[in-house]
Amino acid sequence: MSIQTLIADDEPLARERLRFLLNDEPDVAIVGECPDGKSTVAFIENNAVDLLLLDIQMPEMDGFEVLRSIPSDRLPAVVFVTAYDRYALDAFEVHALDYLLKPVVPERMKAALNHVRLKHARVGQEREQLSSDIQRRIANMLTELESRHPQRERILVKSDGEITFLAASEIDWVESAGNYVTLHLSNKTKFLRETLSAMEKKLASHGFIRISRSAVVNTARIKAMRSAHYGDYKIQMHDATELTLSRGYRESFFALVNLP
Repeated sequence: MSIQTLIADDEPLARERLRFLLNDEPDVAIVGECPDGKSTVAFIENNAVDLLLLDIQMPEMDGFEVLRSIPSDRLPAVVFVTAYDRYALDAFEVHALDYLLKPVVPERMKAALNHVRLKHARVGQEREQLSSDIQRRIANMLTELESRHPQRERILVKSDGEITFLAASEIDWVESAGNYVTLHLSNKTKFLRETLSAMEKKLASHGFIRISRSAVVNTARIKAMRSAHYGDYKIQMHDATELTLSRGYRESFFALVNLP
């Protein structure tokens, strides 16, 4: 897996130099460039970033303010790239992996990337081990939930001028659309005026679980699950739809099935 790298520097020539140095590193992918602190924080909050090459003196927010503004669970590995050596001690106090002085020479960049690769490999191994354990536990969870929540009752659905009686087992997952929801069935969808919270309450006794602000899933229709970035998990349904278990809903999801 490539190292998703963000370059944050207000000097175009400095960014160009870093691009040049990374050009011959096949396992490094530059996913973005930011010219100031605020855009750096916004990019990391909305994108997966493994490595941040960070200048210290930038407009609006300096490099240390950037790090203080990023949630700890989204903070990537950090290598400072600066023209000033006086910040080195401060850089390592915030757990930077390396500290490069401009103009950056190829040898120092390669050494810094080796530090990053070691950290990236450790994280990948931990994530793979956790994913394997989660897969085993999820398989046990699905068996338990299916026995705990037999599909006896039907759900009354008023949609497109038609009243339909659906067995809960026919519904794969429910998606929020404001004051409406979309019911995803095996071969069709139904759109009805209802809030996701109301549907969640209706379906709770049928083995449905809230996994994000916008989705409730039928646990009997979950095929697989794997860990993703920053505490999220990817859930694959039987129809190959891939949904996200957000970290904000992870605790209640795991508590229901006795996962850590």
